[in-house]
Amino acid sequence: MALIWLLIVILLSIVEIMTVNLTTIWFIISGLVAFLLSFVNVSYNVQFCVFAILGIILLVTTKKWLQSKIDSKKVRTNLDRVIGMTGIVTEEISKKENGEVKVDGKRWTAVSDHKLKVGDTVKILDINGVKLIVEKEDD
Repeated sequence: MALIWLLIVILLSIVEIMTVNLTTIWFIISGLVAFLLSFVNVSYNVQFCVFAILGIILLVTTKKWLQSKIDSKKVRTNLDRVIGMTGIVTEEISKKENGEVKVDGKRWTAVSDHKLKVGDTVKILDINGVKLIVEKEDD
């Protein structure tokens, strides 16, 4: 039985390496526990239940936490690092016309759902292509 669990763990490891989405890592861990249980003469049914239940519990309880740890280490590029920054309108922006915003020392084409005048302070919400999506910052 131990050989079967070892093959399952190896197969799941290959799938995890190919997908890199943290989809099977939890079942690799539970498969290793089932592998160890096979050495202490626990029945196959108990081994399988431990594999399934432990894998699901690990997935539900730790995936979000681990994903946040991995995502927090991503380095923002020049483009997306301006999201959340404050800028100054340098050319008027209206609903149907693009304007211009200066943020982080650079001038960007910008759009907004509201009319913005030169000198207004704006918050950068997102980037769509090469245009900033902005809104007027509350005073």
